Amino acid sequence: MVKRVFAVAFICCIALGVNAQKKISREEYIGMYSHIAIRNMKQYGVPASITLAQGMLESDNGNSTLAVKANNHFGIKCHKDWNGATIYHDDDSKNECFRKYNSPEHSFTDHSLFLRGAKRYAFLFDLNPTDYKAWAYGLKKAGYATNPNYPELLIKIIEDNQLFRFDTGVEVAIKPPKSSITDWDSYEIDLYKTRPVFTRNRIKYIIVKEGDTFESLTRELSLMPWQLYRYNDLTRDSVLRPGQELYIQPKRWRADRTNPVHTVEPGETMYKISQMYGVKLRSLYRKNRMAPGQEPEVGQIIYLRKRKPQ
Repeated sequence: MVKRVFAVAFICCIALGVNAQKKISREEYIGMYSHIAIRNMKQYGVPASITLAQGMLESDNGNSTLAVKANNHFGIKCHKDWNGATIYHDDDSKNECFRKYNSPEHSFTDHSLFLRGAKRYAFLFDLNPTDYKAWAYGLKKAGYATNPNYPELLIKIIEDNQLFRFDTGVEVAIKPPKSSITDWDSYEIDLYKTRPVFTRNRIKYIIVKEGDTFESLTRELSLMPWQLYRYNDLTRDSVLRPGQELYIQPKRWRADRTNPVHTVEPGETMYKISQMYGVKLRSLYRKNRMAPGQEPEVGQIIYLRKRKPQ
């Protein structure tokens, strides 16, 4: 009887070991994460084919140590302002700090925000979102990876698995204006809430998602109904749109020290400039000696910190 128990236990251990060693295939990886890549493409503008190919390459189809132990599918390192969980792993150097996520979905979202939030990747969002080859070579140009064959590796994965099919028929997020692009270290991600939280001019803001309303956001963010309107200089009849940046703290009376002035580009309004820099709209009018409701001309210099000289 004892021998039989040991035999059964031994067989179970072998079975568990086999199951533990079973690797995720590329087909399984695509099935598990393609919907997340498509959703992020709609919201942040990174082609789903690129997201999936990078995830498959960087994480060995979800089987790497970082993916299994830290849900990190893109090899994103900590960087100096990372406040979330961490894991240490040998990479270019020994025992480097990498980000650790609560779920793979957080990793996918962080990857999109990583590309969209850094100045060195800003030019990628001028590319056709279905031109995966241009994106692949653009990532190399921006220094995403040290492997000189990185673009070719991504393109092969995309074409071998026809990942480009996920890029078509999808309404892609509008690229952010150049003046709203911030450095990677200028925003944080709160992994304990339902969405990423950015900071600009030391003010927290979110990106509106499909289906968001003022009512749903006030519940989710534990705010009073009037706060979102006041913090963003909006009226009660304002309508939210996906991709819109929405401050969840009061804007400041002036911009940060790195942005003393702004040169108006076509299509820009005082409200848009106010949102770009996190400056109260009424303060912006006062600093520039303009009447409320007056709009600037293309090429006009808008003062963001000091009052316009007489």
